[in-house]
Amino acid sequence: MLDRFTGLQVFSQIAAQGSLSAAARVLGMSQTMATRHLAALEERLGVKLVHRTTRRITLTEAGRRYLDSADRILEELEEADAAAAAERIEVSGTLRINAPVSFGVRVLAPMLPEFSAQHSALHLDLGLNDRIVDLVEEGWDTAVRIGRLTQGDLIARKLAPCRMVLAAAPSYLAAHGAPRTVQDLTRHNCLHYTLSHALAGRTWAFGADRAAQVTVQGNLQANNGDALLVAARAGQGLVYEPSFILGDDLRAGLLVPLTLDHSPVELDGVYVVYPSNRRPPARLRAFVDWIAERCAGVPPWDRGLSFG
Repeated sequence: MLDRFTGLQVFSQIAAQGSLSAAARVLGMSQTMATRHLAALEERLGVKLVHRTTRRITLTEAGRRYLDSADRILEELEEADAAAAAERIEVSGTLRINAPVSFGVRVLAPMLPEFSAQHSALHLDLGLNDRIVDLVEEGWDTAVRIGRLTQGDLIARKLAPCRMVLAAAPSYLAAHGAPRTVQDLTRHNCLHYTLSHALAGRTWAFGADRAAQVTVQGNLQANNGDALLVAARAGQGLVYEPSFILGDDLRAGLLVPLTLDHSPVELDGVYVVYPSNRRPPARLRAFVDWIAERCAGVPPWDRGLSFG
């Protein structure tokens, strides 16, 4: 089956060049193939588009009317192709980024002005929530994911490790003492993050293989890590959270990292993910490369911290 687009090109060039042979030369095809495309177009439309004689080709009345539409369609297709090609080269348009609330507010949002300054033609749309969004269904270009990846239809690039830290405020430790072992945690007020897959069901895991596990109790649980951070800073209890949430308070001495007989676990990592696409636009490629470079080595949220 001959494609309609080529048929339009043949007809437009016949009108422009005045002959089938000249149109075929311009399009790089044989005169026989050009004739077949014209015949298929006329058959599909049910009208004659050209008068053919041994000396020249002229347009019929129907052909003259159809030419305006054909040229307009071809011009719009060329513009669409050019726009799509430019999108792969130019960092412009809108980039929709999704991230967990705490990571987005504490890490990503402060970094984005630098990225925006490098790409003035780009508009950023940042969405923050702690559920796993469907990038394709909900129209996100990319997302930051923390911990184990569950969607196999995404391309993922690891940005950095995600380190957990057990910590408490000096006021809490002065009143209740510091735990020394994992089992000591059963005697402390442990503030629990309810959305954690790694620390599910109030079970906190420690050790490289997560072999040391303990069921903890506490008078506060929340589905947001920053809410628990505020409570811990006020001396309410212990928190066991990623370093990107606790880092500022640890550096400022508002929280004290605690060392037990087993080390904190390390979550699978911090990733930037995007839908499987062999030809991602330039704005997406630029963002992925930029954030990977910014997080290379020691990521910004871990600088100044010790994980001995």
